[in-house]
Formats: sequence, structure tokens, C-alpha cells
Amino acid sequence: MREAIIQSFQNLRANKLRSFLTMFGILWGMISVVVLSATGEGFRQGNDKVLRELGKNIGIVWGGRTSLQAGGERAGRVIQLTLDDARAIAAESSMVAVVSPELERGAVKVKSAYNSATTRVSGIEPQYQDIRTIELEYGRNFGWPDEEQVARVAIVGADICEQLFGKRGAVGEIMTLNGNPYTVVGKIRKKNQDSNYSGPDNNKIFVPFAAMSRDLPRRDAPPGTLSDIIVAPNEWVVRLLPRTLNERPGRIEDIDWPLEQNVRAIISRRHGFDPNDKEAMAMWDTSLNTLMFGRMVGHMKQFFTIVGIVTLALGGIGVMNIMLIAVKERTREIGVRKALGATTRTIQRQFFLEGFFLTVLSGGGGMLVALGLCRLINLAPMPERFAGMILSWQAAALSLLTLIVIGIATSTYPARRAAGTSLQQVSDAEFASDAADIA
Repeated sequence: MREAIIQSFQNLRANKLRSFLTMFGILWGMISVVVLSATGEGFRQGNDKVLRELGKNIGIVWGGRTSLQAGGERAGRVIQLTLDDARAIAAESSMVAVVSPELERGAVKVKSAYNSATTRVSGIEPQYQDIRTIELEYGRNFGWPDEEQVARVAIVGADICEQLFGKRGAVGEIMTLNGNPYTVVGKIRKKNQDSNYSGPDNNKIFVPFAAMSRDLPRRDAPPGTLSDIIVAPNEWVVRLLPRTLNERPGRIEDIDWPLEQNVRAIISRRHGFDPNDKEAMAMWDTSLNTLMFGRMVGHMKQFFTIVGIVTLALGGIGVMNIMLIAVKERTREIGVRKALGATTRTIQRQFFLEGFFLTVLSGGGGMLVALGLCRLINLAPMPERFAGMILSWQAAALSLLTLIVIGIATSTYPARRAAGTSLQQVSDAEFASDAADIA
């Protein structure tokens, strides 16, 4: 085997230009596979990162207005959510893992020792911070003791913090919210948030729900009315979404998604409206955004992969053609080796190894070039929904496996042609060579 490998490299070196041109097709094909796969993965991870800034796989629930009569009640009633509704969802829903009420108020006058502003304030419970990605640059998050003690503490967004306190550390500073003194206990990291339901978190101030209910209740609704309820579904609920989408009987817009249906059924029992009344309650389910964008990126990655593999296969066809030409040119050499006792298997192995090494070496070089290109591109600034050129190990394994399969497929046929060369073909080749010399 070692001798056959050495012989293969010597034959490739003897035809340097031909070998280089043949290798370039495989090299370019491998670059295409890797770069296109890395591009698709970069879009997927970039989108996931952006979605997590709002909160990955959460549902924001609002009250609506009934459009159907139910239980003797007229249509057109306004449904306003309460804290008891949030507690009922947490207790009764098997689909929901985490529930958090939210109480919001806009145009709150905020004043620090250094500046003043008008901004939006949200009252939240501790579990909200995890499902809504309220991650801190410094300080601490809210805990249940803050809720139980109705503590006047606050966590501030990055932009409003800079407006109120400049470049100073804000933790421990006192500010007033509509005249009520609150102590800053944390600052949220700067968020690249391109979607929201009531304004970006960078411009918000968060306080404990109990303190918000006491100091800053809603002025446009009866006491105890929430602004919205945030729910985070169990993982198995998210995993069922593709099947629900695939089994839909009509338009995507007409699907009554399981999570929304489950939450609406609980709210309908408490407020006496028809559970099939979609207008009585609204929900923005961000897991649907993840599903739809994931499908789009998935199809894009499949297209990129097919294009790359086709390019790689065309390079393999080039290798096979060159090897067939080499077999024809080396007919006399094959005859001499057979006359000296070389077996059909030996001849076949020799030409197979030449084609296989040509394919694998050029493909390996293409992967190294592609990885270097990806690293170079990643040095440049990236848009928010693109995480850079990222080659997953699955894509790398698929690329190498495809390369090996193409190497085997494109080397086997020329090798068999070489091994099947008969002595008559050798004689004909010698006769043609002698005739050419005489001419």
C-alpha cells in the first residue's frame, strides 16, 4: 500500500499543470459548500440572538373586545386582565411553564440628582426577568423579598440610565418616579433589540410589581387591571408547533395555535366569553416568529448546501475525465506493468488512489481556504441578524463525507477502465504511436 501511495504522488507530480487544474475544480467546490453552509448558520444564530433580546419563545397576552355573544352577555364587551387571571393561568395551564403579570405606565416623570426625563415604567415580578432577558451590566436583579416588602427599588435601561446619571455608576443612586423615591439596584446591559411591544428595554425603568401597583397604578382602567401577562410555554409545546403548521387545513393566518387556545380557554371561563372568540383576547407568540424564520433559514441552508454539493460534484466529474484521459495516455505503461506480472487488482488500486488523493487533497485545501475566508469576513462589522460565518460541526462533517463519496465515485470508474485494459489495446496504442512517429 505504501508503495502504491508513493507511486500515486509521483504520477501526480509528473503532470503538475493538469493536476492543478483538476484540483482547482474540487477546491472551488469545497469552498462553495463551506462558505454557503457557514452563511446559512450565521443567519440562523443571528436571528436567534435578536429574538432572545425580547425573550425567546414567550407569549404576550392582552385583553380585547368580545365579538361573539356568550352566557347571555352581549358582544363588544371589553376584557381587562387582572392579577387573578395570571395566577389562574399559572395554576391551570399544562402548557405554560412561567407566568408573570406586567403593569406599565407611560409618561412617568423621573428625576435624579443630575437630570430629569419622562419615560415608561414597568412593574414586574422576579420571574419576568429571566423569560424577558433582563440581563444586567452591573447590580442585582429583583427577588421575592423586594416583592413581599413592596420595596421601592428599580432597575434601569442602558439609555435612560445614561440620561439620568451620565457615565456615573447608578447603583445606590436615588431617583423619583412621579415624586416617589426609588433606589437604583441594577443597570440592564445595552440591548440590540429590534422588536418590542411597548418600547425598547433600553429606555425603560423596571420596579417590583407590588410597588408599581401601589405607587403607579394604571389611570386608564379600573384598579387591579394589568397591562399584559407574559407567559413562557414548556419546551414540548414549542416542539409541537411544526406539526401544527404542517397539518393546517388552510391559511397560516387562520390557525388557532395551541398555546393561545389554551390560555384563551382559561381566561374565557373567568370572564364569561366564548372560548372560540379570538377577538376577546390577543396574544403575540414569539415562538411563531422563531418557527417561521427558522423555516426560512432552513430552506435557505438547504438551497445553499445543494448548490455547494452540485459545484463539488462538477469538480468530481472533472477529476474523472482527467483520470480517463490519463488511463488512455498511459495504456503502454499499463501493458508493461501487466507484462511484468502486475495484477488487475494492483492496476485498479494504483489509478483509484491517484484519483482519490487528487480529490481529497484538493478538497482538504478548499476547506482550509474556506475557513480562512470565514475568519477574515468575521473581522468585519456584522448586521444584527447575522452572527458571522459559522461552520457547524454537522456541516463540516457533511462536507467531508460528501468529498469522500465523490472521491470514491469519481476514482472507481477510471480505475476499472485502467484495470480492464487488454493486451490488444496496448498493441493498438503502440501501433498508433509508431505510426505517428513515422509520419
